[in-house]
Amino acid sequence: MGKRPHHPRRGSLAYHPRKRAPSPVARVRARPELAEGTKIGGFPCYKAGTTHFEVIDDSPNSTTSKQALATVATVLEAPPLKIFGIRAYGKGYTGLRSIGQVMSKNLDKDLSRVFPLPKKDSEGVEKIEKMIDDVSDIRLLAHTQPRAVKSIPKKKPDVMEISVAGTTSEEKLANAKELLGTEIKVSDVFTAGEYIDTLSITKGKGFQGPLKKWGTKKLPRKTRNGRRTAGNLGPFTPGAMMWTTPQSGQMGYHQRTEFNKRVLKISGGDDLVTPAGGFLHYGDVKNDYIVIKGSTPGPQKRLVMLRPAMRKKPSAVVAEPEIVNINRESMQGV
Repeated sequence: MGKRPHHPRRGSLAYHPRKRAPSPVARVRARPELAEGTKIGGFPCYKAGTTHFEVIDDSPNSTTSKQALATVATVLEAPPLKIFGIRAYGKGYTGLRSIGQVMSKNLDKDLSRVFPLPKKDSEGVEKIEKMIDDVSDIRLLAHTQPRAVKSIPKKKPDVMEISVAGTTSEEKLANAKELLGTEIKVSDVFTAGEYIDTLSITKGKGFQGPLKKWGTKKLPRKTRNGRRTAGNLGPFTPGAMMWTTPQSGQMGYHQRTEFNKRVLKISGGDDLVTPAGGFLHYGDVKNDYIVIKGSTPGPQKRLVMLRPAMRKKPSAVVAEPEIVNINRESMQGV
């Protein structure tokens, strides 16, 4: 028997270990510098579904330039985001640490489902202004309003931190003071043609075997210990199983970030994107919405975090795309 041919690895080892995300709300670990005119550095939306748009290709160097192309588009419903607090961060031994927090006087009653509401009004922004010399960063405390989305049977809002525009702590505090207690729409944060990043949790598939999780080869019919198991767990020496060995475990429900997703359309309250009969497993879009070119991880009704693009290409076209047609045919199979 001659030397065995090279056997390529099956399955990518990226994002290892593949364990369940701690929360259905994606965690934002990096915050880009905000461009002039941008109020906040992110916006949460609810995934309604996908459809397809016919858009004029505005890339000057493309072979299909100025032609209408059909592309997959993801529709995200975006009810207004409410700003209920300001949090100040200072430098600590292990990084940033919270040194002060101010909350709005008019808090939403649904916030009591997340944490106990304060019985007394908190101190004003003057509390942070006194310690401004020790402040390294200012962030906004915001929460979603799921009651506004009829397709989501949920009352408990999702609370998150969002960066605010400004180059210095004084500028950030001044901008945060203006936004405290107000509602922000998605059109106040993003514009059509802009490139953004999406952060979300993928669809969970539960505990799966190595064949489905890693794409290993199905063993021959007379294999003794099963056909869908791993054929070899490693050599005799070293006497330990390597972490690269494909094994069964959790599949899906992982946090993923997708870069440079182009915004095709931003609108509020019209029925131009809702297909006949509504989106499958979601229904009709009644609030403001944003349409992104391409797909987005996660099932319907999953919260998707949007932020300005961190790896934007200098040659990318940022003009508003020209939409020729929007598919509104029924998804019910009738």
